[in-house]
Amino acid sequence: MTTGTVAKPSAAPKKAGRRKLTWPWILLIVAAGLVLFSLVRVVSGADDLTSVGQISGALQLAVPIAMAGLGGLWAERAGVVNIGLEGMMILGTWFGAWAGYQWGPWTGVVVGIIGGAVGGLLHAIITVTFNVNHIVSGVAINILAVGFTQYLSNFTFAEAEGGSSKQSPRIDKITDITIPGLSDWLIDLQQKHWFLISDLAGILGGLVTNLSLLTIVAALLIPATWWLLWRTSFGLRLRSCGENPVAAESLGVNVYKYKYIAVVVSGGLAGLGGAFLAIVSTGIYQEGQTGGRGYIGLAAMIFGNWMPGGMALGASLFGFTDSLKIRGGAENVHALLLLVALLLVIAALWQLYKKKYVVAAISAAFSAAFFIWYFLTDEVPSQFVDAAPYITTLLVLALSAQRLRMPKADGLPYRKGQGK
Repeated sequence: MTTGTVAKPSAAPKKAGRRKLTWPWILLIVAAGLVLFSLVRVVSGADDLTSVGQISGALQLAVPIAMAGLGGLWAERAGVVNIGLEGMMILGTWFGAWAGYQWGPWTGVVVGIIGGAVGGLLHAIITVTFNVNHIVSGVAINILAVGFTQYLSNFTFAEAEGGSSKQSPRIDKITDITIPGLSDWLIDLQQKHWFLISDLAGILGGLVTNLSLLTIVAALLIPATWWLLWRTSFGLRLRSCGENPVAAESLGVNVYKYKYIAVVVSGGLAGLGGAFLAIVSTGIYQEGQTGGRGYIGLAAMIFGNWMPGGMALGASLFGFTDSLKIRGGAENVHALLLLVALLLVIAALWQLYKKKYVVAAISAAFSAAFFIWYFLTDEVPSQFVDAAPYITTLLVLALSAQRLRMPKADGLPYRKGQGK
């Protein structure tokens, strides 16, 4: 009898996961994006696309969105969906302005945070303690915040000098920082309109010119959140409540406590975004001034895959688009058509490389449509200009939907002791 060697069954090939971006790749992508923006600016003649004023304005418009998005991240990482971010921002604008014009802007910031946190506490009571549907609770808070602030305005701002039932008196400004010498040099360099160099100078100049102290504080909250939630035992316990609260409870975690903390902090951050709108962006409270930024912040959080860095990138994108609309209007948004067309060309080539021919063909067809739209027109309709930030929101969410992973227990009902 001959003995044969029995071959061991080969192990099933592991499915290749999504590669994590390393810093060299991130820097390469940023550099490629800067080159693309510079090319679009030179071809379109929209020199304001990467100007110091444009970047400074985009940063100011991105902060309220980022704070709302960061608030949403805190709540949803603990398993609570916070649709009420818009209402909490409204509370932040009103209470921030109310305290700000009487006792100074920094007092207004603190009171605005408290106002948003109270809205977060109400959302926590409704959803965590009474287990009401999170969406229903959030919508109710949004409606309640609108009516409550309108009611308060009638006998506070309406009776104050310089105020009315729809707006507050003027609020003193928070100190702006400009680095002398460096700021002027970067502005001069940006105004020369050189390829790539002037664009880089415009971006850096926007970060060192007329920068509010509150902007710096808000920006620091993003890495602080990452460190607290991903590098501490407190953050591990909080995130476990959003992934598997039953398992967390079995390990001794007080799930209710961490959910309450997360949602109250969420409301406070949204309130900070609202206070920023009233005190820094406009210097005055105006009815309806949040303009849906709480919802856009929620979209930025989803775009960022429930991570602080990705959320900040999404908020910056929406702030940049909003600033384009304000500063250059039709000309700047028209230049975006060329940018979108070029991005779709890159997307089509990438899909061809991955042998996804149908998706590549669709991307190429849309790219051709945008090229035709750009070259056959000189400007875009005013309605499209006004809708550009919201269209950007929808497009970004549609394109990023396949790679998203929300916390597993996000929005699911939970009762203490249900795992026993």
